[in-house]
Amino acid sequence: MSNYFEKFEKMRVAGKLASNTLDMITDYVKPGVSTDKLDQLCYEYIKDHGGYSAPQYYRGFKKSLCTSLNHVVCHGIPSDRILNDGDILNIDITAIVNNHYGDTSRMFSIGDIPIKAKNLIDETYTSMMKSIKILKPGIKLGDIGNEIQSHVESKGFSVVRDFCGHGIGDVFHQPPNILHYGEKNTGSTIAPGMTFTIEPMINAGKYNVKVLNDGWTAVTKDKSLSAQFEHTVGITDSGYEIFTESDKGYKKPPYN
Repeated sequence: MSNYFEKFEKMRVAGKLASNTLDMITDYVKPGVSTDKLDQLCYEYIKDHGGYSAPQYYRGFKKSLCTSLNHVVCHGIPSDRILNDGDILNIDITAIVNNHYGDTSRMFSIGDIPIKAKNLIDETYTSMMKSIKILKPGIKLGDIGNEIQSHVESKGFSVVRDFCGHGIGDVFHQPPNILHYGEKNTGSTIAPGMTFTIEPMINAGKYNVKVLNDGWTAVTKDKSLSAQFEHTVGITDSGYEIFTESDKGYKKPPYN
């Protein structure tokens, strides 16, 4: 354990700040609030708690987090867009503390949402957790994607192919890529000390996406709803540790 103990200690701190930020913002996610306001509140919270927001200025990204609404798959840019009853929203936070990164996202339902949207959110969360629960040294990376893909496709949803999870530690994005689809027993072998994100993007319609002219915002081509959850995890000698679990016990909406 000792060879990665120090790294895991730092990942816990960064992961905790990221998840605490999502816990904090939960009460503000409601009709009438702009995604810019959410961005501002999270930026200040992270700064006040000794961290930095990793997305800010990352490859020219202007905001401190991603807000992906409805048919936005990922990398939505906060704006003056007001949240409305019936919207679904993903907020993706990455905090840097002591040069280590904690990366996590959750879905939020604004007011009353359609039953299909609720099902999409529920099954996206379930798929992520199913893939995390199999983590241990010796399994293959393809097992993660297979767990997610087989679950959501059995529910009539599709897995986005264009984006994936990633290694993370003292660098924001590093190998290996964590695909959210795949075949069992394929890909690299998971080993103790590895740290990476699992962040399935699941569409209610087809999996095809396109990136808008801003160079960031990815949307479903068929305008169907999309949902995503994300945890940062580490592989231990016998299993796994989630660095970004909610202190308040928040898992998926509704958050009480």
